[in-house]
Amino acid sequence: MREPPTWIAVDWGTSRLRAWAMGPDDRPLEAQASEAGMARLDREAFAPTLAALLGGWLDPARPRDVVICGMAGSRQGWCEAPYRTVPVPLSGLSGHLVTVPDAPAGAIVRIVPGLRQLSPPDVIRGEETQLAGLLALKPAFAGVVCLPGTHSKWAEMVDGAVTRFATVMTGELFDLLAHRSILRHSVDDTAWDQAAFDAAVGDALADPARVSARLFGVRAGALVGDQPPAAAIARLSGLLIGQELAAVLAPSESDRPVALVGASRLTALYARALDRMDRSVTRFDGDDLVVAGLSRLRAAARPHDTVQRETVR
Repeated sequence: MREPPTWIAVDWGTSRLRAWAMGPDDRPLEAQASEAGMARLDREAFAPTLAALLGGWLDPARPRDVVICGMAGSRQGWCEAPYRTVPVPLSGLSGHLVTVPDAPAGAIVRIVPGLRQLSPPDVIRGEETQLAGLLALKPAFAGVVCLPGTHSKWAEMVDGAVTRFATVMTGELFDLLAHRSILRHSVDDTAWDQAAFDAAVGDALADPARVSARLFGVRAGALVGDQPPAAAIARLSGLLIGQELAAVLAPSESDRPVALVGASRLTALYARALDRMDRSVTRFDGDDLVVAGLSRLRAAARPHDTVQRETVR
């Protein structure tokens, strides 16, 4: 990196830590990553872990702004950044960044708060920054945003605000069924059968209530038929994703656009499934929106907007 960063953007999740050295035009100059996610650390380890990752990006003589989203702001993380209750305008999050009191030398650390929903109860932490990034790129966006992953998040956005959201545990269910259930004997996650995926999505959309009754068929198809492992893994994925779409997208709102945010392989599967519902879909890279969201929130924040909190010991 030929020029020092103006500030540093950080996404600190449960399993991974990622950081971007940002230039004066909010352009990433360099990126670093680590497996030191929140789940592997106690509170005393956060500051030295961050200092070790950022290395030469920090200068004690000229402290740099470090803005963090994700699980570092959870109750079990470094310093709790309390949830904001929906409906909430995403631009308002910049006024609730929490300043960490035990930041490493050369860093002024602030954490973005998550979102909570009281009824039905639900929470978001980390994805709110990607939603802010989406608005930074598409200020007029109004519709539904899907952020697929271990726990897929679906957020409704109107006039720059998150009005409601839902979490669906599709990714975790897929992992449990594919690797820890009886189905593990039939699936192969190194291969893929696209036709089997498409057919399974169609089955789930046509009759979502019967998905749980169809799951054992993933195993039985290999025992009594000639279903190959590639078809089994694709069918399992298609059934779960199809059931998710049926649960969160009302047919009466078919004209509302859907934004997909995340890694390209996963958003491609969701886009293909949504195509069967004739939904208008736009895909966005998840990392790009993290950086855009942190940039937007930092730019909108003023020093006196941040909340000073003591680290819980």
